[in-house]
Amino acid sequence: MNDTIAAISTALGVGAISIIRLSGPEAISIANSCFKGKDLSKVESHTINYGHIIDQGEVIDEVLVSIMKAPKTYTTEDVVEINCHGGIISTKRILETVLMHGARLAEPGEFTKRAFLNGRIDLVKSEAVMDIIDSKSEEANKLAVSQLSGSTSNMIKKFRDSLKQLLASIEVNIDYPEYHDIEVVTKEKIQTELISMKKELEDIIKSSKNSTLIKEGIKTVIIGRPNVGKSSILNKLIEQDKAIVTDIAGTTRDIVEGQVYLEGILLNIIDTAGIRKTEDIVEKIGVEKSLSMIDEADLVIVVLNNNEELTSEDKEILEKTKNKERIIVINKNDLEKKINISKSSLDSVVETNTNTVEGIKELKNKIIDLFQLESIKSKDYTYLTNARQISLAKKAYQSLKEAEEGLHNSLPIDMIEIDLKDTFDYLGEIIGETYSEEILDHLFANFCVGK
Repeated sequence: MNDTIAAISTALGVGAISIIRLSGPEAISIANSCFKGKDLSKVESHTINYGHIIDQGEVIDEVLVSIMKAPKTYTTEDVVEINCHGGIISTKRILETVLMHGARLAEPGEFTKRAFLNGRIDLVKSEAVMDIIDSKSEEANKLAVSQLSGSTSNMIKKFRDSLKQLLASIEVNIDYPEYHDIEVVTKEKIQTELISMKKELEDIIKSSKNSTLIKEGIKTVIIGRPNVGKSSILNKLIEQDKAIVTDIAGTTRDIVEGQVYLEGILLNIIDTAGIRKTEDIVEKIGVEKSLSMIDEADLVIVVLNNNEELTSEDKEILEKTKNKERIIVINKNDLEKKINISKSSLDSVVETNTNTVEGIKELKNKIIDLFQLESIKSKDYTYLTNARQISLAKKAYQSLKEAEEGLHNSLPIDMIEIDLKDTFDYLGEIIGETYSEEILDHLFANFCVGK
């Protein structure tokens, strides 16, 4: 990290402004070498300076240059941000100019990677930076901001501190058994600590499933026979006429997608082709695709027609979805009831019609209740938020279980200590106390180049 990097930090396109960011030991001198205005090497830190960027005597653009001197910067290095007009040509030319004067084009996420390597933020906070950029809802943004503020990192650090104290006590007893005034860590004491820690870590892992709902939303598939009202339900849920609605069976031949927010959580809704036996090749492909979508869904909405008796296709759909998180929708409840189905035999059943928005209000409420969306919104946002973090937490939990099993099998204390150290290390990987270059490269590869 002895070189100076540069990149465009704003979306490239036509806009009011663009920002070219530099970070590194030569950031100020490189910017100064192509800047016409004040001597940037002599200005105060955290000031904005008016002037022009010059390339071989030619004025490229009128700019404002922000100077931020180490260590009070995003990367803890000297940072310069050149604010120019938002044209594509001028932005690219300014970047080319600073590169010609000695900067290197930054790799994806390299600014944030330097912030991590220089100790300004940990890995959880690093991931939160990209989560803020990728937020799809207000709740997802709150979750990312909570991560960036350090709530999750502090939770993991607190857990590791408890482990550290237990490990220290074990070490003292192993290394200095002759000192009787030192507290003897008995297997019973370790057992008590392990039960408490295991329960706490289990709760952390379980609660973190909420982060997936907040970040990615609920993948919802609407499935049923033709003409039961699937497309009408989609249109009413998203309050748009997105899916074509007719009385002709097989109108929907491919998936139609829409989105709506319930209690701040994104519902990704997919309307599928009606399930029936058909000789139409195109419709047949749509039916096969509809059935395959069931396995991928977080929620399946099975739509039945209140005005018709159950058919063999209805029964097949109910059987195929019985092990999925599902809601049975008996649609067209404004018509005569002919359906022969027992509500008591099904877990989540609602009656709807699509004549009005109010007609599917009960369906929305059922989704909110099923996923406890109101409670998710009211809780704090101290969650593990991605597969990397959750995977490491599960490994830590497994090590705690192995330590507990070792105690039960009367293994020596120093063998138990190995499992506890593994737990400590796995939790350290979550916040980046321990890491490998391969993990860092993979993590930051998904970042924007200028972040």
